[in-house]
Amino acid sequence: MHVIDRRTFGALALRASLVACGSVRAAGPTMTVHKDPNCGCCEAWVDHVRAAGYEAKVLVVPAMNAIKAKLRVPVGMRSCHTAEIDGYVLEGHVPAAAIARLLAERPKVRGLAVPGMPIGSPGMEVEGRDPETYGVMAFGEDGVRIS
Repeated sequence: MHVIDRRTFGALALRASLVACGSVRAAGPTMTVHKDPNCGCCEAWVDHVRAAGYEAKVLVVPAMNAIKAKLRVPVGMRSCHTAEIDGYVLEGHVPAAAIARLLAERPKVRGLAVPGMPIGSPGMEVEGRDPETYGVMAFGEDGVRIS
Protein backbone atom coordinates (compact mmCIF):
# COMPACT_ATOMS: atom_id res chain seq x y z
CA MET A 1 0.00 0.00 0.00
CA HIS A 2 1.33 3.43 -0.95
CA VAL A 3 0.82 6.20 1.59
CA ILE A 4 1.14 9.89 0.69
CA ASP A 5 1.75 12.68 3.14
CA ARG A 6 -0.71 15.50 3.88
CA ARG A 7 1.19 18.06 1.74
CA THR A 8 1.19 15.79 -1.33
CA PHE A 9 -2.48 14.95 -0.82
CA GLY A 10 -3.35 18.66 -0.56
CA ALA A 11 -1.44 19.49 -3.74
CA LEU A 12 -3.16 16.68 -5.65
CA ALA A 13 -6.58 17.71 -4.35
CA LEU A 14 -5.98 21.34 -5.35
CA ARG A 15 -4.87 20.36 -8.85
CA ALA A 16 -7.89 18.06 -9.26
CA SER A 17 -10.27 20.85 -8.24
CA LEU A 18 -8.59 23.31 -10.63
CA VAL A 19 -8.87 20.82 -13.49
CA ALA A 20 -12.54 20.20 -12.64
CA CYS A 21 -13.23 23.95 -12.63
CA GLY A 22 -11.41 24.45 -15.93
CA SER A 23 -8.68 26.65 -14.44
CA VAL A 24 -6.01 24.14 -15.41
CA ARG A 25 -6.23 21.69 -18.28
CA ALA A 26 -5.51 18.06 -17.60
CA ALA A 27 -2.24 16.96 -19.14
CA GLY A 28 -2.71 15.05 -22.35
CA PRO A 29 -0.36 13.60 -24.91
CA THR A 30 2.25 15.92 -26.38
CA MET A 31 2.04 16.53 -30.11
CA THR A 32 5.21 16.60 -32.21
CA VAL A 33 4.85 18.86 -35.24
CA HIS A 34 7.28 18.53 -38.17
CA LYS A 35 7.36 21.65 -40.33
CA ASP A 36 9.31 23.20 -43.15
CA PRO A 37 11.54 26.10 -42.05
CA ASN A 38 9.78 28.52 -44.44
CA CYS A 39 6.16 27.76 -43.55
CA GLY A 40 4.14 30.46 -41.75
CA CYS A 41 0.74 28.79 -41.83
CA CYS A 42 2.20 25.86 -39.89
CA GLU A 43 2.85 28.19 -36.95
CA ALA A 44 -0.74 29.47 -37.17
CA TRP A 45 -1.99 25.84 -37.00
CA VAL A 46 0.26 25.17 -33.99
CA ASP A 47 -1.31 28.23 -32.32
CA HIS A 48 -4.75 26.72 -33.06
CA VAL A 49 -3.98 23.36 -31.42
CA ARG A 50 -2.26 25.00 -28.47
CA ALA A 51 -5.30 27.23 -27.92
CA ALA A 52 -7.37 24.02 -27.80
CA GLY A 53 -5.18 22.74 -24.97
CA TYR A 54 -2.67 20.55 -26.78
CA GLU A 55 1.01 20.77 -25.94
CA ALA A 56 2.96 20.95 -29.20
CA LYS A 57 6.68 20.50 -29.73
CA VAL A 58 7.74 21.94 -33.10
CA LEU A 59 10.61 20.43 -35.07
CA VAL A 60 11.89 22.34 -38.10
CA VAL A 61 12.68 19.77 -40.79
CA PRO A 62 14.15 20.74 -44.17
CA ALA A 63 13.26 17.34 -45.73
CA MET A 64 9.53 17.05 -45.04
CA ASN A 65 8.86 14.44 -47.74
CA ALA A 66 11.14 12.01 -45.90
CA ILE A 67 9.07 12.46 -42.70
CA LYS A 68 5.81 11.99 -44.61
CA ALA A 69 7.16 8.82 -46.28
CA LYS A 70 8.41 7.44 -42.96
CA LEU A 71 4.99 8.04 -41.36
CA ARG A 72 3.26 6.57 -44.45
CA VAL A 73 1.15 9.61 -45.33
CA PRO A 74 -0.45 8.89 -48.73
CA VAL A 75 1.02 11.11 -51.44
CA GLY A 76 -2.38 12.51 -52.48
CA MET A 77 -3.14 13.59 -48.91
CA ARG A 78 0.04 15.51 -48.15
CA SER A 79 0.07 19.09 -46.98
CA CYS A 80 2.62 21.47 -45.48
CA HIS A 81 3.17 20.00 -42.00
CA THR A 82 2.90 16.62 -40.31
CA ALA A 83 2.22 15.97 -36.64
CA GLU A 84 2.29 12.92 -34.41
CA ILE A 85 0.15 12.46 -31.31
CA ASP A 86 -0.45 9.38 -29.20
CA GLY A 87 0.28 6.92 -32.03
CA TYR A 88 -1.60 8.84 -34.72
CA VAL A 89 -0.43 11.01 -37.62
CA LEU A 90 -2.01 14.37 -38.44
CA GLU A 91 -1.38 15.77 -41.89
CA GLY A 92 -2.08 19.40 -42.68
CA HIS A 93 -4.64 21.74 -41.15
CA VAL A 94 -6.68 19.22 -39.14
CA PRO A 95 -9.09 21.05 -36.77
CA ALA A 96 -8.59 20.57 -33.03
CA ALA A 97 -12.15 19.21 -32.71
CA ALA A 98 -11.27 16.37 -35.12
CA ILE A 99 -8.12 15.62 -33.12
CA ALA A 100 -10.16 15.45 -29.90
CA ARG A 101 -12.63 13.06 -31.54
CA LEU A 102 -9.78 10.90 -32.87
CA LEU A 103 -8.20 10.61 -29.43
CA ALA A 104 -11.54 9.96 -27.71
CA GLU A 105 -12.82 7.32 -30.16
CA ARG A 106 -9.42 5.75 -31.02
CA PRO A 107 -10.44 4.31 -34.42
CA LYS A 108 -8.19 1.83 -36.20
CA VAL A 109 -6.64 4.34 -38.60
CA ARG A 110 -3.11 5.64 -39.06
CA GLY A 111 -4.24 9.24 -38.95
CA LEU A 112 -6.22 12.21 -40.20
CA ALA A 113 -5.48 14.60 -43.03
CA VAL A 114 -6.73 17.81 -44.56
CA PRO A 115 -5.02 17.60 -47.96
CA GLY A 116 -3.61 20.74 -49.49
CA MET A 117 -4.05 24.05 -47.74
CA PRO A 118 -7.75 25.00 -47.96
CA ILE A 119 -8.64 28.61 -47.17
CA GLY A 120 -10.53 28.77 -43.87
CA SER A 121 -9.05 25.63 -42.34
CA PRO A 122 -7.27 26.24 -39.01
CA GLY A 123 -4.14 28.26 -39.71
CA MET A 124 -5.29 29.13 -43.24
CA GLU A 125 -7.77 31.86 -42.41
CA VAL A 126 -7.52 34.69 -44.95
CA GLU A 127 -9.18 38.00 -44.20
CA GLY A 128 -11.70 38.94 -46.86
CA ARG A 129 -11.87 35.42 -48.32
CA ASP A 130 -14.73 32.99 -47.79
CA PRO A 131 -13.68 29.63 -46.36
CA GLU A 132 -13.40 26.76 -48.82
CA THR A 133 -15.25 23.54 -48.19
CA TYR A 134 -12.88 20.82 -47.09
CA GLY A 135 -13.05 17.39 -45.53
CA VAL A 136 -11.09 15.74 -42.78
CA MET A 137 -9.99 12.38 -44.12
CA ALA A 138 -8.94 9.30 -42.19
CA PHE A 139 -6.22 7.13 -43.69
CA GLY A 140 -4.72 3.78 -42.86
CA GLU A 141 -4.22 0.26 -44.09
CA ASP A 142 -7.79 0.15 -45.41
CA GLY A 143 -7.35 3.21 -47.60
CA VAL A 144 -8.96 6.63 -47.19
CA ARG A 145 -12.34 7.79 -45.93
CA ILE A 146 -13.85 11.21 -45.35
CA SER A 147 -15.10 11.83 -41.82
